[in-house]
Amino acid sequence: MIASNIKSPGVYINEQNAFSNTIVSVATAVPAFIGYTPQAQYSGKSYTNIPCKITSFADFQAIYGYPDPAQPASAAEQYSPEYYLVQQKSEPHGQDYMVIDGAYYSILPDPNTVYYMYNSIKLFYQNGGSEAYIVSVGTYGPPSGKPMDINQQLINPNVSLEALTAGLQLLLNEQEPTMYICPEATLLSVEDNGTLMESMLQQSENMQTAIAVFDIIGGRNPDPVTYSADIETFRARTGANGLSYGTAYYPFVGTTIMESPDINYTNLFGGDVKQLEPLLNPPSNPNPAAATIIHNIENPQGIPLTVTQYHNALMNASKVYTDIVKNVLAQANILPASAGMAGVMTTIDNQAGVWQAPANTAIVGAVSLPINLSDSQQGNLNVDAVSGKSINAIRYFNGIGILVWGARTLDGNSQDWRYISVRRTMIMIEQSCKLAAQAYTFQPNNKNTWEAVKAMISSFLTNVWKEGGLMGATAADAFSVECGLGTTMTANDILNGFMNVTVQVAVVHPAEFIVITFQQEMAVTS
Repeated sequence: MIASNIKSPGVYINEQNAFSNTIVSVATAVPAFIGYTPQAQYSGKSYTNIPCKITSFADFQAIYGYPDPAQPASAAEQYSPEYYLVQQKSEPHGQDYMVIDGAYYSILPDPNTVYYMYNSIKLFYQNGGSEAYIVSVGTYGPPSGKPMDINQQLINPNVSLEALTAGLQLLLNEQEPTMYICPEATLLSVEDNGTLMESMLQQSENMQTAIAVFDIIGGRNPDPVTYSADIETFRARTGANGLSYGTAYYPFVGTTIMESPDINYTNLFGGDVKQLEPLLNPPSNPNPAAATIIHNIENPQGIPLTVTQYHNALMNASKVYTDIVKNVLAQANILPASAGMAGVMTTIDNQAGVWQAPANTAIVGAVSLPINLSDSQQGNLNVDAVSGKSINAIRYFNGIGILVWGARTLDGNSQDWRYISVRRTMIMIEQSCKLAAQAYTFQPNNKNTWEAVKAMISSFLTNVWKEGGLMGATAADAFSVECGLGTTMTANDILNGFMNVTVQVAVVHPAEFIVITFQQEMAVTS
């Protein structure tokens, strides 16, 4: 209370703050997923091209999933890719195939029906995901009615660069997301994929609040000999801006997201069971039971069975059908790793802190890899002398399993921003201090304010240091905060309304290369 405002005799109480403002750490693991969903509406409202925050897979299902029909009808199919078995003259190379009655059949998808968003959200929550933003840019497009060409890149023409870019730009108004992920980006052409990645990196750099997590075209079905060409193409298409805000993982991962009931005869040959019958009931090895079931599917009598019931009947009647479903399911379960990594980062942030590198850990639900990289092969991914664009490998280790074996950004040649944990830690510190400092906007630009800001930031960084996020034997070794006339500001700065604060921090770096030196010595007497 100002003394000049007191005019009436009496006793007045003047309270003073005993403690300075505090900084609350911002959330560090809030991914924003941009892609295609089964639907996008809730309670009569459309959520297409509207960033929506969810906290569980149940939230995602309620807004973006099809509602289940009433019993006894089968549950709604949220994602229904279509696959074809195409007979080949000889054993296919570089493609998944199976042998039926002595003939080779390549398993090829209808590219128009392949999407990754729905299963990627499942993978995110399976790995410990929590809060996330969803930007649905549309629903599934029509199938083409034919398989993709063998040994060609999988491109879904229903996935649009313009739609994904527009969805990305919607996040310019959202400050909370800390990761940008487009699960279906690899379904674009190489050129469009490169354009989208550059846009994601540029927006991440401009916002300074989020990183972009990438997958690599070719990681779904890599050729063990020529896979490095896919890596070079990726490096050439990511540009030169915002590299410290990007990270990439290779290859895709084989998961257990979809289960046997999720793939049935409706996913084969566009649902045309007539094309399935020659495989299940060939003249050389007839199967009357399978033929009868297929006939009943085509010509239902009385009260027809559900798709699930017919599917189970075929599973029991035909081993060939069981093998087909198993192989198609394995194909449908190969997913980009980015969403799983978002879940991994969430779990590590909650358990150890954002400064802990998201590496040397497993992706829950990952059971296979389309390529097993060796140490020498990963070396070319991890370090690139020309571009410096590091690729984080996902590898299989005997006796251990599948591990994330890399923790670098795309700016691999930078001593400052080489590691993804360093970049994410700095984003957390910067944004936390920025939001807290807004309380001092328009406050007097004098020593009282300077000391209050210094105390506030110092207290916050001391807590980060105590938790293990900063290096140093003492807090003074871990960080320094300066703000004042003659140190960070000139008299002219004050006249122009600037209050400059300089913060230096020693962020923890991961021990990426552990070198143990051994040397023999002479025997000595006891």
